Amino acid sequence: MGTPGFPRHTLDSEGLPVWIRDLASDDPNHSLHVVRDMGPVRALEALRVEPASIRQCVLPDRKPNRYTSLPAAGFGDDTGDAATLLAGRLWPWTFVYDDLGYTFDGTADVLSRGGRQAVTTLYTINGHASLHYAVDGKEIVEVVFDELSLDERLPGMPAELAAAFEAAGIADWEDLEPGEVDSLIGMRVACAMAGAVLTLDDLRDMHLVVAQRNSGD
Repeated sequence: MGTPGFPRHTLDSEGLPVWIRDLASDDPNHSLHVVRDMGPVRALEALRVEPASIRQCVLPDRKPNRYTSLPAAGFGDDTGDAATLLAGRLWPWTFVYDDLGYTFDGTADVLSRGGRQAVTTLYTINGHASLHYAVDGKEIVEVVFDELSLDERLPGMPAELAAAFEAAGIADWEDLEPGEVDSLIGMRVACAMAGAVLTLDDLRDMHLVVAQRNSGD
């Protein structure tokens, strides 16, 4: 099926958007949120980070090791077990990348309050992947990708989400059975929804903010 919304240079060989690959640690357990009509600082605050911890971020040239994400390295402190959240604006959308996936449960509902749209997607180290789409504080669609049949689900999705799935397409994985989707599709769907067809150089040209949150916060 291919990935019609993503030029080849914007995806890695597995079908992950290159800007996410370049941010992530090796073997990541991470999540991505996109929300319309909410700025990056407000989005981080909605995800219950300490407002005083939010700071501007200049991404470093490289990751210090395979276990540390680029945003964590850019945060500048000893990160310990805290997740690092990087946020930036893609008018009218904002993205928040969570390098440990701590901000996932109910996040789309929270971000979408006040008449907004939000998508949140998770990819775990063991390959579990899912996506939630919410409008005005209410979840509209939940998709678990290892149970997904696009032929069955797309006709019942809101038009804007169905269009994002169509733009995301299916990555060229040799072990996929007919009708199966790759487990990285959620990252592409969220990016397609927000127009986040980017490279790391594009991110470096943006105003970025970063904060940290512990798993229990």
